[in-house]
Formats: sequence, C-alpha cells, structure tokens
Amino acid sequence: MWEQLVEQYNSFIASMQSFKVTDVLDIVIVSFLIYSLIKIMRETRAEQLVKGILMLLIAYAVSIVFNLKMLNALFVSFFQFSVLAVLIVFQPELRSALEHIGRSKIGKYWSGIAAVSVEEEQIKQIRKCINCVVEVANKFQKSKTGALIVFERTTKLGEVIDTGTIVDAQPSVEMIGNIFFNKAPLHDGAMIIRNGKVHAAGCILPLTKNNDISTDLGTRHRAALGISENSDAVIVIVSEETGTISIAKNGIITRNFTRETLSMTLEEDLVPKDHEKSERVPVINGIMKGKKNEEKE
Repeated sequence: MWEQLVEQYNSFIASMQSFKVTDVLDIVIVSFLIYSLIKIMRETRAEQLVKGILMLLIAYAVSIVFNLKMLNALFVSFFQFSVLAVLIVFQPELRSALEHIGRSKIGKYWSGIAAVSVEEEQIKQIRKCINCVVEVANKFQKSKTGALIVFERTTKLGEVIDTGTIVDAQPSVEMIGNIFFNKAPLHDGAMIIRNGKVHAAGCILPLTKNNDISTDLGTRHRAALGISENSDAVIVIVSEETGTISIAKNGIITRNFTRETLSMTLEEDLVPKDHEKSERVPVINGIMKGKKNEEKE
C-alpha cells in the first residue's frame, strides 16, 4: 500500500516537472469546449437526444457481454454511420452554436477587419430611419397599434425576407404607419430594415423555442425572440393589446421603453461606434483649442 502511494507520488511529481504553459492552455480550451457543449445541450432538446444515444451505447455493451450476435451486428452497422447520423440529428444545435460563435466578440473583430468603413451618407440614412421608427412607435403606443420592426445587422436575413414582399423604400413615418395599418395586407408580418431603408414587409419570423418565457407575451413577441436567437438583429415590438414598446436582442426581450430610451438604445446598437468616435474627436479638439485661447487672453 505504502509503495503504491510512493509510486503515485513520484509519478505526479514527474508529470508536474514536465508541465508546460501550453498544457495549461490545452486544459483551459478543452474545459471551455466541454462547458459550452453541456450548456448547449441543457438549453436545447439535445439533452434528450444525448440520453437516447447513451441508452443505445448501453444496449450495445449488453450485446457484447451476452454475445447477442444479431443485435451486435445491427449496432456495428449503425455506428459505422454514427458521425453522419449525429450531424443530421444535431443539425439545429450545431447551426445555432456556429452562429453564436460568429456573433461573439472574436467573430465581430474579424468581420470588423474585413469590413469597409461606413460612409457619412449611410450614417445619416440609419439615423433618419431610427428617428422614423421612434416616431411611429410613439404613435402606435398611444393608438395601441401592433408593429414588428427588424433592424438587420451583420447577420443577413435573406431566408426571412423571401417570405415577405420587397419594398426597398426610403423610411417615413407615414409609409411605416400605412404598412402596419390594421386593414393593410402586410400589417401582420414583420418589417425588415436594411442599411437604413425599409427593405421588406409582411415577413414571417421563426418563433422562439424557449418555453420559459412569460405567458403574457403573444406571437409577435415570440417571433421577435425567435429571430433574435438566430441572428444579431435588433427588433422593435409594439404590443397591440397594451401599447408597450419592447426590444428583442440576443434572445432577450426588454420592455417598457419610452420615446427617449428607445431612441438612445437604437442609436447605441445601430450607429457604428467608430463613426461616433470620429465625431467626438473634432469636438474635443475644439474644446481644447478654446481653452488654450482663453489662457492666452
């Protein structure tokens, strides 16, 4: 017993002496991948699928132990194509995980390197569209008119746009108001905003698969959550029942926005940050020059 403990201790010391920084990095990366995999499985129906796979593995082990030749042959044939089967069965979860990686800070960093700088006219167009949406949401809040407006960002929504009608028009309060008028043919669907323009209307959005959301939220809010889970879009929702203004983003819905808070949030989420910084620099320089002139006087 004592000799085994000494032997294990010596083995541990020998392994620690050969331990490198790359080994620490290796452990951290593998741990993070395992944690992410468990998190994905717990948040989706993949957990039940994994349980089913484990039951098949147990049945396969039983067939080996008791020498059940026919059952064993079936399992051997099945596991030969197991990799392809796993890719097919877990396709929604794998797609969701890859999209999540693409929307992470690393994905945004690489896309930012390749992206072309946004021109001044496009910034003005985005701000004009934000102002129109804020005005419309404020009017709809008072009249309790339902609306679902999706601001497309880096994740393109071509599949969703194909379900609606292409508009490709300059935004205005009147035009957006007419689309969501309760007698209009496109009022039940979602409006897609692309690059500060009304690109499509009457679009059908995927509903969220989250069953833990409040029962007070209707189909319009569930659709907003669904598209926010599958993309980096920012969605503005006006409730037809209460007139409450909400925003859905990254699978989270925030409610009870006012005209001011809605405008501030949309500006923060949709106007490129590098442009805001370039605007602040001349202002700061002007203030500093003014102070220097005052000191000279």
